[in-house]
Amino acid sequence: MDDKFQPSRRLFLTAGAAAGGGLMLGWGAQALTIAPNVPLSHYVIVNRAGGVTLVSKNPEIGQGIKTMLPMLIAEELDVAWDQVKIVQADSDPKYGPQFAGGSMATPMHWIPMRQTGAAARLMLVTAAANRWGVKPDDCMVKAGVIHNGDRKISYGEVADDAAKLPAPDPATLKLKDPKNFTIIGKSKKGYDSPKIVKGEPIFGIDITVPGMAHAVFVRPPAFGAKVVSADLNAAKAMKGVKDAFILKAADYGNDWLHGVKDGVAIIASNWWYANRAREVLNIQWDTASGAGHTTETYAAKANELFKAAPAKVTSSQGDVDAALAKAHKQVSADYGAPFLPHVNLEPQNCTVHVRADGVEIWAPTQNPGSGRDLVAKALGVAPEKITIHMIRCGGGFGRRLENDYMVEAAVIAKKAGVPVKLTWTREDDIQNDYYRPGAHVRLEGGLDAAGRLTAFRQHAVTYTRDGKVAQGADVDARGILAVTTAHNRMAESYIETPVTTGYLRAPSSNLLAFVSEAFVDELAHAAGKDAVAFRLDQIEARLAEHPHTEAGNPWIYNPERMRDVLKIVAERSGWGKTQLPKGTAFGVASYFCHQGYFAEVAQVKVADGFFHVQKVWVVGDIGSVVINPSHAVNQVEGSVIDGIGEMYGEITFADAAVQQSNFHDFPLIRMSQAPQIDTHFHITGFSPTGVGEPALPPVVPAVANAIFAVTGKRLRNLPIRPGDLA
Repeated sequence: MDDKFQPSRRLFLTAGAAAGGGLMLGWGAQALTIAPNVPLSHYVIVNRAGGVTLVSKNPEIGQGIKTMLPMLIAEELDVAWDQVKIVQADSDPKYGPQFAGGSMATPMHWIPMRQTGAAARLMLVTAAANRWGVKPDDCMVKAGVIHNGDRKISYGEVADDAAKLPAPDPATLKLKDPKNFTIIGKSKKGYDSPKIVKGEPIFGIDITVPGMAHAVFVRPPAFGAKVVSADLNAAKAMKGVKDAFILKAADYGNDWLHGVKDGVAIIASNWWYANRAREVLNIQWDTASGAGHTTETYAAKANELFKAAPAKVTSSQGDVDAALAKAHKQVSADYGAPFLPHVNLEPQNCTVHVRADGVEIWAPTQNPGSGRDLVAKALGVAPEKITIHMIRCGGGFGRRLENDYMVEAAVIAKKAGVPVKLTWTREDDIQNDYYRPGAHVRLEGGLDAAGRLTAFRQHAVTYTRDGKVAQGADVDARGILAVTTAHNRMAESYIETPVTTGYLRAPSSNLLAFVSEAFVDELAHAAGKDAVAFRLDQIEARLAEHPHTEAGNPWIYNPERMRDVLKIVAERSGWGKTQLPKGTAFGVASYFCHQGYFAEVAQVKVADGFFHVQKVWVVGDIGSVVINPSHAVNQVEGSVIDGIGEMYGEITFADAAVQQSNFHDFPLIRMSQAPQIDTHFHITGFSPTGVGEPALPPVVPAVANAIFAVTGKRLRNLPIRPGDLA
């Protein structure tokens, strides 16, 4: 790969500046720290000719981070964007956390990456000032050239001297006033975009290394199944096949969630030969442990659990039972949403070379640190002996936070004794995912005589695995219901499943927004109020009773910010003012997640028993600046399309076996079904936050609410199937 970090070919700035200074932020419930005292040479490289190379530390999964992080450095470094070359860092503890998830890159790096650029600039300017015998403050920089009066010198000419200087204390650095930004806030095309357009090999699936063999791994047909026998000789007799062998989960700690599952590996000279050989294996499986784990039995179990007291109260405020009892009107409804896969367009793949002195891995991963630890455990190798090259992912959406494919490839490569490239099929991918858990949710709301929501109660039935709440199964309500009522209670009950679950783009929120915001629409209709007016009334009433006092905490819902995006999206869409054709209506929803506030209006047409989303207006508040506007718009548009697509498909189970296998039975949204999308960012005074996820959750309930407005049918269970609206 020609853009990999090759330090021996470039001149470093070798100073030891702190890139983070102990910044503490959270990803979900876990606190993460940007590692202090990271040398600038890890991020900024200046050669004698003045060329500037910036290192992007996090995985690129299509979210634009490979472009965005260097933009932050380049802004404070004062170089022209067309001077910059960007390289992808390998996974290395010296960079601190390296992951793509939770829309955390912007809030985690907004200050540290700018400090990195500012520190490098100061060191370069100081080197020039020392040469001229002037003060650094007497110098100015433009496009990587330092000026003092009529004198000028390029960064490259002072790079050697700058590398010898002590690094400045990050706390003493002066960052630019945003009004002087020349790169931040300006649209920049993705750094890899030209290569993608030309079809150059930049993805994990494109990797080749000398002496490489190809592998497929035949996984169990049902969760928990074990290999009994396989005709390995038949596979080995196939053309091009080099070896075939059984792997047993029991040999690797029986960690189905993160490690190796039972299965059969085939090694061949090319992938086609390896994949053909799987057809003759005649594997016998023990699938008894999955008996009874079906979609239908899960639904029946949920109905039973609704009749009993919840297993756990996750949050409670006030006296919800008394408030519901004295409500002027009570509204209740049961909602449901299915398990969903990630369906990255690039199936899982990984290339591994296990040598006597260490392990080298080429992987499209969102979470390389976890992958290193898992491979170290599986192979019995020290983590520091493992090198992971982070290759651009052809989609992530949370699937590549899990590194099962990396562990598989490593174990197979060790047994094969040569570098091995493991590639999954689409069927492998859909049937061996870490699925977004489904849920069944019962909601109850109480309205007073004025039509205000005064009480809210939720009982969600979700899933456990091995006795623990399954990954991604958090269904504690967020958004407008939980935070605008004085009396509310959220509770959960659980169904045990062997299915592996995980995090899908906007985890939990992608399901909860549908449930809560569709129910808000029901409450608005029960109150006889306009859907936007009902939401705004709730916010204003709550603010009057309990003024918001935690505006400085980005994780705490700020009703004023939500109020503003709701008002703006109503105005931009013409809500309440537009005469729509028969069979067409608006629906609205708003949601807070991942520190972002989004309100969306969907214009939906219903005809011939199905729906078509014609247009979606999106208004989002992600803080004081949108770092790369074109990428931010792309993220919003992708979120909207993903959200609508989630209304079409489902994953179902029969005795713990996935029933879907490819796009013929798990449909994706087509280009002809994609709506026009109007995106607007409401700029506020808050620190910038991410945009990879918060625009997704509101679109699903907005569409569902529009469908109700057209048909009068309240669809409380996803997916929506052809004929449901007839």
